[in-house]
Amino acid sequence: MASQDWFDKDFYKVLGVSKDVSDADLKKTYRKLARRYHPDSNPGDAAAEARFKEISEAYSVLSDPEQRREYDQIRAMGSGARFTAPGSSAGGAGGFEDVFGSMFGGGSGSRSYTFRQGGADYDDLLGGLFGGGRGFGQASGGFRGFGGPTKGQNIEATTTIDFLSAARGETVTLQGTGGKPIKVRIPAGVSDGQKIRLRGRGHPSPDGGEAGDLILHVSVRKHPVFDRDGLNLRVNVPVTFVEAALGATIEVPTLEGDTVKLRVAPGTPSGRVLRVKGRGIKTPKATGDLLAVVQVAVPSHMSAEAENALLQFAAKLPKENPREDLLARARE
Repeated sequence: MASQDWFDKDFYKVLGVSKDVSDADLKKTYRKLARRYHPDSNPGDAAAEARFKEISEAYSVLSDPEQRREYDQIRAMGSGARFTAPGSSAGGAGGFEDVFGSMFGGGSGSRSYTFRQGGADYDDLLGGLFGGGRGFGQASGGFRGFGGPTKGQNIEATTTIDFLSAARGETVTLQGTGGKPIKVRIPAGVSDGQKIRLRGRGHPSPDGGEAGDLILHVSVRKHPVFDRDGLNLRVNVPVTFVEAALGATIEVPTLEGDTVKLRVAPGTPSGRVLRVKGRGIKTPKATGDLLAVVQVAVPSHMSAEAENALLQFAAKLPKENPREDLLARARE
């Protein structure tokens, strides 16, 4: 999706990552920034919304191996990289103009090239010069090279859906070019920040070539009870002190709206995770689990009689300090 403004936009700087960042670290950084600047987290904040769009654009390019390779090449060209024309000295100015001048017989003072608005597609250009192929990647519109028709420009769009809709899948209607509605099926299990590419649903080619793509960025609203952990669902489940100490069977809600029963073992501490297989996010390829995180609830109000009973209970417990190991490790 080569674009003229790629020369001026440093997507690595936008995301605060190095040029050799791995795919995993890139995704982790994007998710962190997307959560921070998401419009739902910053209602009415135009600056945050603009930053979110900037972040999404950067990630859209860098997360696609083909576009990232093309972006790196174009940025290198724009930052001073040179092509040395056959017969020219290695120390000459070089660049695209020297390549053109050498191949078509023009001198440095008589070159004339026409670029269409929307950015130069150097893949089509170089492919046409060196045999009609696309040597660096898929052309995506804006410049008519010598290798054939140009692919139309892509369209970037965003949509926000509910947590449950993201889990189950949903069909959304977008406004396409010319006001024509476009229906897009959001697959079950889509995650916040994920992008969906619809081939051929972008701008038409200016010269009869392949149409561009529609790239849809999906934002998912938070759920009041559940959080996603990959394909797993996490839910905090309060239990009483007595239930945690003596053990109990408790009910836990699921995303489908029903409940499952779980056994809390005697002596269960706060933070222990109880797993329910197959009750997480479902996709065509895999299904996650439901992770119930135990939270021991301490009563905020007790009667004098209850306090006295608790003191008697504490007096019968072994004398031990549960923070002893913590303090010892802190002194190391």
